[in-house]
Amino acid sequence: MDSVLLIVIALWLSLAMAGAWAIQRWTGRSGWIDTIWSFAVGLGGVIAALFANGNFDRRMVVLVVISAWALRLGSHIGARTRGDDEDPRYAKLAEEWGDSAALRLFLFLQIQALAAFVLVLSVYLAATNDAPFANGLDIVAMIIAAVALGGEALSDFQLARFRKTPQAKTEVCETGFWRYSRHPNYFFEWLFWCSWLLFALQGSAWSWLAALAPLMMYWLLVHVSGIPPLEQHMLRSRGEKFRALQARVNAFFPGPRKPDHEHREETRP
Repeated sequence: MDSVLLIVIALWLSLAMAGAWAIQRWTGRSGWIDTIWSFAVGLGGVIAALFANGNFDRRMVVLVVISAWALRLGSHIGARTRGDDEDPRYAKLAEEWGDSAALRLFLFLQIQALAAFVLVLSVYLAATNDAPFANGLDIVAMIIAAVALGGEALSDFQLARFRKTPQAKTEVCETGFWRYSRHPNYFFEWLFWCSWLLFALQGSAWSWLAALAPLMMYWLLVHVSGIPPLEQHMLRSRGEKFRALQARVNAFFPGPRKPDHEHREETRP
């Protein structure tokens, strides 16, 4: 591993999240945190692709894929932040932290910088793979990355379109991918990071570390900062309607819808 390059990337991510903290304190909008985080990960991945020592063709594909991810996600979150109020997840944290919210947010964002480093490490390991391009794993990785990017973009579009309807004030989204997963955007985000292990395999003995990216993203999205706080917010704002959705739609992995509980009660002999 190129320790100097990894140290530079780690410092960049730490500084970027310190800047995100300053912007949040200045604007009062926490959505900028996730916007900056997305672009910071993307730039870290671009640096890794440019300066790693792997196969040139694979490095260029890596650069294009991570750039597409960062530009799509960062611009989407940025556009949403300009039009919405405070992110409910960060608002809840600020409420819990009380008078120490500013300091604790700074430390929390440095933890996010560490998580970002794990993701960029997987991009770096893919970029250091010097096996001939494109082998079978590369092709599968590109297909998975393309499906994930397209699926997440479509999920975000479907939700944004629903939010513009009058029903959005009282109902929950069940259109498109949202009929089969309560959080299809999170599922496709996790799927995207699965592709990096395939890009990295057949590289150095360290290539298996790329598995840390999808493992970490699954843990964060499903158990920590993704689904749990967002669903708590939805339960507070939608109540029984969201509980009914929880009963009939998978939380993460898309799958068949379960029969509606009320319908089962009415038709039971």
